[in-house]
Amino acid sequence: MPTTDQRSPQGGVKPTIVLVHGAFADASSWNGVIGRLQQEGYTVIAPANPLRGVTADSAYTASLLGQIDGPVLLGGHSYGGAVITNAATSAPNVVGLVYVAAFAPDEGENLGDLSAGSKDSVLNSALVQYTYPAGPGGQTSVEFAINPPKTKEAFAGDLPDHQIALIAATQRPIAAAAFSDVSGPPAWRRLPSWAVVATGVIMISQPQAVTDHILKAARAVAGSPR
Repeated sequence: MPTTDQRSPQGGVKPTIVLVHGAFADASSWNGVIGRLQQEGYTVIAPANPLRGVTADSAYTASLLGQIDGPVLLGGHSYGGAVITNAATSAPNVVGLVYVAAFAPDEGENLGDLSAGSKDSVLNSALVQYTYPAGPGGQTSVEFAINPPKTKEAFAGDLPDHQIALIAATQRPIAAAAFSDVSGPPAWRRLPSWAVVATGVIMISQPQAVTDHILKAARAVAGSPR
C-alpha cells in the first residue's frame, strides 16, 4: 500500500497514522480526529478491527501494517491498545505508539484479568452475551455487546443523548476471546509511546485534544530511520 513521501515541518518524513478502534465501536469513532490530521497533511488509515480476539486482531493489523510503505505511527483506543501492543512487534515500520484511553498489557497478561481489577469501570456489568457461528457443524463462540439502556453509564456518558443512541444501535460485539487471549511481548518496551488518559469516549467528545497528542507524537518520530 504505497504512500506519498510527506515531509514534516522538521524536514523528516511524516509517518502514516494508523488508528485502531476499540470494542463495541467501528472506525468512524475516529472521524473527528481523522479530519483534523488530514488537514495537517497526514495520511490516515483507520481499519475495521475484527474484534475476534487479541491474537487474531493483532495478526490482522500486523498484516495491514506490512503493506504500508514508510514509517507508521500506530494509535489505539481502549481494546485497540492491546491490539497495537501486539501487532507492532512484527511490524518493523512502526516508529511509535499512541494509547488513547487504552489498554497497554504486559507480556502474559489478558484483558479479562485487567478489567476485573478495575475499580471504576461498570462496563462488565452492562454486557449481554450472544453467540456467533465459529465453524462447520454448528459450532458457535461467545461474544459480548453492551445492553443498550446501559450505554450511557457504561460507555459513552460524556456524549449527548442522540449520539449515545446511535452508538448503542450500531455497536459491534466483541468475541470472548478478546478477554482471554494472552498478550505477547509488548511493543511499547522498544518503541517511543504516548498515552492520553480519559474517562469517556475521548476521541469523539474531545477530538482536538486527542489530535494534538497524536500530532505531538507524529512530529517526534518524523525522520526516524525505521
